[in-house]
Amino acid sequence: MKTNSKEEEEEEVAAKEQVWKYIFGFTPLALLKCAIELRIPDILENRETPMTLAELVTELGCAQPSSLYRIMRFLIHFKIFQEKSISETSVRYVQTPLSRLLTRNGKHSMVDLVLLESSQVMLAPWHKISGWVLGNSKLPFEAAHNNIDLWGFCAANPEHSKLFDSGMACDARVAVAAVIKDCPEVFEGLTTLVDVGGGDGTVLRSIVEAFMWIKGINYDLPHVVSVAPLITGVEHVGGDMFDHVPKADAVYLMKVLHDWTDEQCINILRKCREAIPKDGKVIIVDAIVGRNEDHEFKEVGLLLDMVMLAHTSDGKERTLDEWAYVLHESGFIRYTIKHIRAYQSVIELYP
Repeated sequence: MKTNSKEEEEEEVAAKEQVWKYIFGFTPLALLKCAIELRIPDILENRETPMTLAELVTELGCAQPSSLYRIMRFLIHFKIFQEKSISETSVRYVQTPLSRLLTRNGKHSMVDLVLLESSQVMLAPWHKISGWVLGNSKLPFEAAHNNIDLWGFCAANPEHSKLFDSGMACDARVAVAAVIKDCPEVFEGLTTLVDVGGGDGTVLRSIVEAFMWIKGINYDLPHVVSVAPLITGVEHVGGDMFDHVPKADAVYLMKVLHDWTDEQCINILRKCREAIPKDGKVIIVDAIVGRNEDHEFKEVGLLLDMVMLAHTSDGKERTLDEWAYVLHESGFIRYTIKHIRAYQSVIELYP
């Protein structure tokens, strides 16, 4: 009988440990959602001093103090919150940079995205991926939701539609903040900017507030812009990006192209090319899979690619080579790529 070496035994133990983490991999997301629903990040944020468990129990009107203690122990272990010792036998809870992202009204809050991706609607399609790969079922989202795709489901379920829109706006706020901070030069010299697929104008609001000389054009489907809020410096325009893009010094595309096939992306980019002057440009803010092995967000692109597989019909995140093909076929030979402290990169296209 073969005896495993010490190194092989250590590898086997490490493998078992990793498998256990995968088996219960849903737990951190479930407990993040729990903390948000209990308003724990907001309660701690609004307190001037750290809180004891007893104080948190009272604030929540908690009927199960021991369960709350176990939940907080878990969240502290995963560095969601932090313990601060006040004596040998007593500790208080305090916020961390991560938990501040879970406050409902925080400047960089990601609450809406957590609530969206942890909803039953968005989790159900993950159980249908294997059937789709084998050809035994419809697209994962459709297989989970009575043959209705994501967009049809949103149209028929206003509550989920609101949750979805809030989640996408949350993602957009985080991304545009990184662009403005890390790549402000991309907006230099622009007087007009059209955001294609801009939704409620969240992105343009941030851009025109940071660069007040820019006039923004928020371009999306008519039913989307018809309910968009009034924003100083932004004009809402309804239309279809496959037919026409309003003229401007530059076109802005944030997480729009990953929803579409290569051919559809090429069509959209050609319309964008027609909308800009000879000295204009198209600005794409999107993920590049495998872009930089040393980057903090290197795994997020791969995770999002699986999200697109589970939730959409044609969507995908692209590698650099896949982006190069789409850009070349749409007529953009010259482009630059800038990395920001987010999972997206900024790709500037020149005619």
